[in-house]
Amino acid sequence: MNKLTKYNEKRNFKKTKEPIGKKTPSHKKLHFVVQHHLARKDHYDLRLEWKGTMISFAVPKGPSYNPKDKRLAIHVEDHPLSYRHFEGTIPKGEYGGGTVMVWDEGYWEPLGNPSKDFKNGLVKFILRGKRLRGHWTLVSFKEDNWLLIKEKDNAYVYKDILEYNTSVKTGRTMEEIANHSKRKKNSKKEGMIEGISITNPKKKIYASVTKMDIVNYYQQVAKRMLPYMEKRLISVIRSPEGIKGDIFFKKHLDNDNKGIGKIKIKNEDGNREDYYYIKDVSGLISEVQRNSFEFHIWGSHVHTLNHPDYLVFDLDPDEKLDLKRVREGVLDLKKILDELKLTSFLKTSGGKGYHVVVPTQKLKTWKSFREFAKNIADLMEAKWPEKYTSNVRKENRKHRIFIDWIRNTKGATSVAPYSLRIRKNLRVSMPIRWSELGKVKPNEITIEMALKRLKRKDPWENFFDVN
Repeated sequence: MNKLTKYNEKRNFKKTKEPIGKKTPSHKKLHFVVQHHLARKDHYDLRLEWKGTMISFAVPKGPSYNPKDKRLAIHVEDHPLSYRHFEGTIPKGEYGGGTVMVWDEGYWEPLGNPSKDFKNGLVKFILRGKRLRGHWTLVSFKEDNWLLIKEKDNAYVYKDILEYNTSVKTGRTMEEIANHSKRKKNSKKEGMIEGISITNPKKKIYASVTKMDIVNYYQQVAKRMLPYMEKRLISVIRSPEGIKGDIFFKKHLDNDNKGIGKIKIKNEDGNREDYYYIKDVSGLISEVQRNSFEFHIWGSHVHTLNHPDYLVFDLDPDEKLDLKRVREGVLDLKKILDELKLTSFLKTSGGKGYHVVVPTQKLKTWKSFREFAKNIADLMEAKWPEKYTSNVRKENRKHRIFIDWIRNTKGATSVAPYSLRIRKNLRVSMPIRWSELGKVKPNEITIEMALKRLKRKDPWENFFDVN
């Protein structure tokens, strides 16, 4: 009998969005997932990839980092590998009806032969997840009843699992996941922007700034922002509980939303995964609704992925360096670019430094793009060794500015113009004129200041007509 027959027999796929069970080849690196499952009884599910399926255990109390805790783990039917991506609501009345969250994910390394060890009832392994790490043991004591035990090792001791209440995949809480299917109804507690229901609009993200404030910001700035974002693959930073809560970096599509496009790209395992991009303002707002507050973009368009056209230099100073030196660095870089007859544009980083951006069609491949950027950084280091470094290591940055050229690589991203930065003071990465370099600090532009600046002439108005 197929390992997934029992899984498929228990589910009505006309009613549930869970993936149909199909055995697929295993990956070189073995995945694991822990899903928080709020069904008839609240519990966690541990799933370990092995030979084309995921060996699954229901853990009523969830895993514990305390080696003294022996957590009951009930062996259940194998699940398909694709189940590790599943997050959503199983309809009431269906098998396992309730809300499912991706609570942790990563890779696991068996310390032995899992096929034999599972039969013998003793499996030792290492977890390399976002929340669970280190050495663990599964030991059988009666039929399908096992114990999940944390071994003593040097793994960092995380806080109690109950303090983690958001998904590592989407950054949503269980409540937000459960409400997702209800978002078409615009209740009194919801806002509506671009035809999209905004849940928890009054939730504080930073100080007095609410989620709806951020939604309104992106709606107003969209006309200026979208030309730099649309049709470029994105990575986002999600912060569902605000700046002081858990923050998630996300680059894979996890749901089809209005105004969102997708494309499949091979990952390091050789498997094709969905990446995504913004099509229009509704796509931008739908991402913000899902608590994506910071946006990073590729250096190429989605239809010409291998032909970059957006070069970025990030001047990242030693923390002790004064602003005057940083501004000198920006001008030194501009002088070199001017000598190469390349028109460059300036924006604040929203953090410690500035970003110098060069739109160009002259460099045809990612290899030439990367080499050019590195050569510029190397030239600055050679010309002014006491002022600049092209080495990413922090110890090389002492009293100097790191000219970050590495983001000019296929798959790397840079923060989009007009994007918020989800940091302690919630600032904007704002396009400014070169004449403003000495007047505007890198972390000065707030949401209110950015919106006021929209009334001025666009400092990057000829961005797409040069080089």
